[in-house]
Amino acid sequence: ETSGTTVTFVIIDGWTITVGSVGDSRCILDTQGGVVSLLTVDHRLEENVEERERITASGGEVGRLNVFGGLCLSRSIGDTDVGEYIVPIPHVKQVKLSDAGGRLIIASDGIWDILSSDMAAKACRGLSAELAAKLVVKEALRTKGLKDDTTCVVVDIVPSDHLTWLQLLVRSRTHFTAFLSRTKHSDTNNKNGNKLSSVGVVEELFEEGSTVLADRLGKDLLSNMETGLLNCAVCQIDQSPAEGLSCNEGPTISSAPKRWEGPFLCAECKKKKDAMEGKRPSKGSVTTCY
Repeated sequence: ETSGTTVTFVIIDGWTITVGSVGDSRCILDTQGGVVSLLTVDHRLEENVEERERITASGGEVGRLNVFGGLCLSRSIGDTDVGEYIVPIPHVKQVKLSDAGGRLIIASDGIWDILSSDMAAKACRGLSAELAAKLVVKEALRTKGLKDDTTCVVVDIVPSDHLTWLQLLVRSRTHFTAFLSRTKHSDTNNKNGNKLSSVGVVEELFEEGSTVLADRLGKDLLSNMETGLLNCAVCQIDQSPAEGLSCNEGPTISSAPKRWEGPFLCAECKKKKDAMEGKRPSKGSVTTCY
């Protein structure tokens, strides 16, 4: 009932990739040209100074634990026994690939405790996604054995009408040059005029990691002009102003409409917001260890 989990959630829509994560199950992107990009942030207390400062600023204590137990993460889903300082608010990042494609490697901390992002990407280049995932796990186990959850998912996002960049990586330079020449010639004569975008280019569309919902939701007050009801910024349900709370104020708001500093939240979402931001009633000092 009190245990918790990390989460890394990936949505792929064409060439657009959106990643939401809490904890330290990392997601990396390997693109043509050998460029490896990190699409998540590790919420590990030992390495993330901002997260340590957030916990201590809220009244928590962070220290190194020399015995078994404790929690090394600042964000997770669950872990209710640790206290209100461990929040489930995800870091979210969205990028757009060139139409040359790329490879996603999503893995739990049993992989990343042993392999760096570059090591994992290089180890499985030239292999199919299925074989690549097996090789990453095998390499982690070969190095240190089964010390922690060791899970890996590999997803290739590739153009449908070209040889994949993964295949190109394992070809000789002569064949690679010949392929580029053929592709250039083919593209010139293609009646659709389709061409590959710049090799390995990744466009960053969005990134947000704040635990304060007002930072993420903005300060606009959404209302229905016909009914006079206000729209909750989280659940999107229209409610009377008297039934909700301002994002930044604790008291119940009067029925007189007015503009607040934060977005309108219904009473239920206000409770969830307080919990996620570490504003639940504390049962005393909680020490989070790493």
